[in-house]
Amino acid sequence: MTLAETTVQSCDREVTFDGVPQAAISNDVNLTEMMLVLGLADKMVGYTGISGWKTLDEEMRAGVEELPELSAKYPTKEVLIGADADFFFAGWNYGMKVGGEVTPETLAPFGIDVYELTESCIHISEKGKASMDDMYNDILNLGTIFDVKDKAASLVDGYKAELADFTGSLETGDEPLRVFVYDSGEDTPFTAGLYAMPTALIEAAGGTNIMNDFEKSWGTVTWEAVVERNPEVVVIVNYGNVTAEEKRAFMMNNPAFADLDAVKNDRFVTLEYVEATPGPRNINAVKKLADGFWSN
Repeated sequence: MTLAETTVQSCDREVTFDGVPQAAISNDVNLTEMMLVLGLADKMVGYTGISGWKTLDEEMRAGVEELPELSAKYPTKEVLIGADADFFFAGWNYGMKVGGEVTPETLAPFGIDVYELTESCIHISEKGKASMDDMYNDILNLGTIFDVKDKAASLVDGYKAELADFTGSLETGDEPLRVFVYDSGEDTPFTAGLYAMPTALIEAAGGTNIMNDFEKSWGTVTWEAVVERNPEVVVIVNYGNVTAEEKRAFMMNNPAFADLDAVKNDRFVTLEYVEATPGPRNINAVKKLADGFWSN
């Protein structure tokens, strides 16, 4: 049975599909997990943009073992065309760059439809601050595109119920904890702003992102701004060549940070990249944050 024509909203575009994609490619580890959790591996011809930066844990390796990685980092247009892809699930700075060679417009002539990660839409259009609904929206839209609406709805209902159950019984302080997200960088820190997923995760866990007036998703700020706002906890995003332990050591051993509450009390929580970006592991990420915020 073929799917009747269906339309979803993707950032500032409406994308219409005249059938279920049969040769999909996802970029990045979190987007690939969204495809896998919906059981869509058999509709995929591969994935891109994982091994160039990250290692797959056992769960992910098992999910993609039948699929080739077509590009270690961002794919070229030739890679996607060469795989005879008919669908690309990516985002702005998650496999596509504004004005780059791989965009919905450049792929359209080759019959490759693109669905854009909701969190990343801020790079090309207006959107509200990051929320758990960004992730739910992507799961539901993928469900519509691939004709697995019931599965998508069931997953999202489960995530919402699990999160509500957890936060409903979470004992927090009187004031939200001041939290800084340390992604990478020593001269200047790369962090999560108002539109990045960690802002929503931190708030769900009873904290506040000290950079929530930074009107970007992910970007660079100054260490002076971090020191001025004196975080009580630092959330480290773990991926790439510099380990979470090395990032912690950099902050702990730098005299410039000696007076930060987080450093004085050695309050660091590590999130894996796949937990800190929109995807199926966000609920566990909230639990991990809450444990680091309130258990000691």
